[in-house]
Amino acid sequence: MFSNKKIKIGLVVLVVLCLWISPGFAKKPSLDVWKPDFDPSGAKYKCIVSNVSHPVMKGVYAGFAMRDEIWKRTDGRIYVDFKPFSMLGGEVEVLNQLQMGAIQGMGVSSVAATNLGPRFGLINLPFLINSFEKLDKFIGSGKLFDHYMMAMDHQGIIGLDVTGYGGYGWATTTPVTNIEEAKTVKFRTAEAAVNQLFYKECGFNPVVMPWPDVSIALKQGVITGLDHTPMVCNITKKFEVCKYYTTINYAQGLYIWIFNKAWVNRLPNDLQETFKAVVHDVCAKMRKETIAQEAEEVAKAKAAGVTFYGLSNNDLAWIRSKGNVAHVKYADEINKVYPGDTYRPDNYLKEVQTFMGYTK
Repeated sequence: MFSNKKIKIGLVVLVVLCLWISPGFAKKPSLDVWKPDFDPSGAKYKCIVSNVSHPVMKGVYAGFAMRDEIWKRTDGRIYVDFKPFSMLGGEVEVLNQLQMGAIQGMGVSSVAATNLGPRFGLINLPFLINSFEKLDKFIGSGKLFDHYMMAMDHQGIIGLDVTGYGGYGWATTTPVTNIEEAKTVKFRTAEAAVNQLFYKECGFNPVVMPWPDVSIALKQGVITGLDHTPMVCNITKKFEVCKYYTTINYAQGLYIWIFNKAWVNRLPNDLQETFKAVVHDVCAKMRKETIAQEAEEVAKAKAAGVTFYGLSNNDLAWIRSKGNVAHVKYADEINKVYPGDTYRPDNYLKEVQTFMGYTK
């Protein structure tokens, strides 16, 4: 028989071992700092909204800003329960929850959005909408942007607006200053066909991986770089492992704010209008703040010892030429018209390319 003292010691050792070896016991992110300053228990309507990333980013914080403003403008009738930090899981599984109505909304990344709305892949096409200025131009295009936001309507999901998280490039564990060095990197890419095709066409080594798995994969050497924006890499501490960043700016990262259509339609008309108006107002404000935030995060990363590189004009031209294959490959999917579409162009992608001044 074991003595009580030995049993207690054994239990302590067991708990310590479990904490050490199991990621499931890792400390979960706290939302205490973002708690609402109101009691949401009296709300008639509840809207659970997911996002995978960190609300320090303006494009993600939009979820909390929507929560507070919707509560204010609806006199407490709608409560937006925003859950960032991948609290509800990876984006593909959360998209399924949204479609089934288990949750009501999502700030989905543009790279994952194509799983249910191929038209959303337009924003991922290399060098088409690849700057803050071009993004503003596209959002202000009227029918072209409105048609874009209808990408998931046929799936029972309504798209309302977008926020951003900066321009895409490469965070790596070794310096990448040219194409040949890039080909030695195992790049994590999102679960999006456009990105995978682009990387394979360039002869790079894409490793498809859900965002919550990236940190561990970097530390274990499963990947040696990732395809993302400097803002995201700095805020989510990816630069603790990746000490180098190569600026490419081949696409703008978006969070697309989508909602279960049936849930929205069940709201009274006045609340529907208020809900949509708040989403638009908040997104417009956060897009402006994101521009300044990207510059701030790059400066912070440099001060912390991250080295930033650029590619030569020849290398950028070569990447651009390879990127056009994605335009050709996914044209049919992006151009597909669904029953609910009110704008029915013969060649939507071509119209956007012309409007944006895209050249091969």
